[in-house]
Amino acid sequence: MDQPATKHDLIMAVWEGLDCASVGARELKQIQRAVGQRFGAGAVDSPAALARMLADEGALLRHPEILECDARWRARRLSERVAIQLSFGSLSEAAQSMVELERLRRELSKSGDAQALRELRDAIGQHRGACLLIMESPVLTQAERAEASEIVSWFDVWLRTPELFADWLELRRTAPEFRERFE
Repeated sequence: MDQPATKHDLIMAVWEGLDCASVGARELKQIQRAVGQRFGAGAVDSPAALARMLADEGALLRHPEILECDARWRARRLSERVAIQLSFGSLSEAAQSMVELERLRRELSKSGDAQALRELRDAIGQHRGACLLIMESPVLTQAERAEASEIVSWFDVWLRTPELFADWLELRRTAPEFRERFE
């Protein structure tokens, strides 16, 4: 049998070959694997995009399973894009991580990858939430809570005006009030 000529044809061929009553995570992963093997990793669509395509062709979808699979796939994909491990455990680690996040944001903005930018904003929101928990924890020291509070303010500025963040952070870290409080 000839190899399908297009990605769409391959997706349909794999789906038909699975001969399944409904489509969920297992089936979508098999389709992604086949697309990656045939057309390369860059050609692999998200589980949600594949599910939409299959639904248009009449597939019955296991929606909760697909949503969970898509969320895991996107989180994994975003973490692969970030060249360093991000850490917000201290102000110096947070500053390095924010520089890396800004580099990534500019790269994604330049490439026009709106979905990846949304994923990046979501990841920042999750880190912000973790810092809020630290900030409010009665078992941590006042200094640890103060650093977490400062990092939350960095996230807030980045989320509101990411284009200005690098300059703002440089000014913030040289401000007398910041130096007195944290150095």
